[in-house]
Amino acid sequence: MSVEIVLVAACALVDADGRVLLAERPAAKTMAGLWEFPGGKVEQGERPEETLIRELKEELGIVVSEPCLAPLTFASHTYPDFHLLMPLYVCRRWEGIVTAQEGQRLAWVMPNRLREYPMPPADEPLVSHLMALL
Repeated sequence: MSVEIVLVAACALVDADGRVLLAERPAAKTMAGLWEFPGGKVEQGERPEETLIRELKEELGIVVSEPCLAPLTFASHTYPDFHLLMPLYVCRRWEGIVTAQEGQRLAWVMPNRLREYPMPPADEPLVSHLMALL
């Protein structure tokens, strides 16, 4: 039995106060209402860093340059119908003001409060890595 592997890149944006940005999944998507790190599916022929630059502009209206994306860790999680592989990058510098471009709710969260936000199962193990870093 083969399982589809889905590659998704995620980014922990960290502001000057050490808070991490979370975005709420919209009602129309699976796992609606759960909070996650911004990012998206890596398209054919695209590198994860390129995905984040594209997605952060589309979702949050900010411009990120590739040298500002630092890989931190990754998630490998089996869902019922696919397997998710998700590298998590940390970014502390960007241009523009973070603004929800797709109507999603956003929250700047101190690392020690990240567990108070319900997350998809793949995102949960990433929190401890962020807490250790920040």
